Amino acid sequence: MSERDRRSAWPEECEFCGTPVAARHGHVVDTGRRGLLCSCRACFLLCTSCSAGEARYRAVPERYLWDPRSPIARLDWHGLGIPARFAFFVHCGTRVTAFRPGPAGAAEAALPPGLWTELAAAHPLLATAEPDVEAIVFRGGERGTDCFLVPVDVCYRLAGVVRRYWTGGEGGPEMHEHVGELFAEIGQRARPLR
Repeated sequence: MSERDRRSAWPEECEFCGTPVAARHGHVVDTGRRGLLCSCRACFLLCTSCSAGEARYRAVPERYLWDPRSPIARLDWHGLGIPARFAFFVHCGTRVTAFRPGPAGAAEAALPPGLWTELAAAHPLLATAEPDVEAIVFRGGERGTDCFLVPVDVCYRLAGVVRRYWTGGEGGPEMHEHVGELFAEIGQRARPLR
C-alpha cells in the first residue's frame, strides 16, 4: 500500500486532541508558526473564543465577501512581480503580506511602499479582513480585477491547485482552468459587504 493510499484509508484527525474529523472540518491558524491545523468542532469553538491580539491559535471563520460598490480597477501585475495575475494578501501581525502562488508553493511578494494603504483607503473590503485568519484574493482578467475576502484556508487550496497543475512559464491552461473553478466557487459563496 502506497503512502497516499494509507493516508486516504485513515480518517483525518484533529491536530489538537486526535479526534477523527469529517472530510469537511474546521481549521485553526497557528500564528506562531504561520501554519494551518485541522480541528474538531470542540477545539475549533475553543479557538473561536480567543481574542485576536492574544491568541496563538485562532479559528478560521467561514466568511466570504465582495464589495460591489467599490470594485478594484486593473492592478499592475507586472509591477507587482506577479506573473500569473492572481495573489492573496494576509494581515500577519501588524503588516500586510502578499503571496503569489507558484509551482513551488506560495512565495511572499514585496509590495511597493504605500500600495496597500492606498488601495485600502479606496476599497473598504481590504480593511475588513481579520488578521491571520482571513485574506484578500485578487485575480486579474480581461474585465478587470476580481477581489474577495475569504477564509485563509482557501488560500492554501489556491496554492495547492497552482502547485499541482502549473506547467510552463505562466502556469498553463489546466492550471488556469482549475484556478478559474476555485474563483467561481468563491464568487458563488461571497456575499456583498454591508
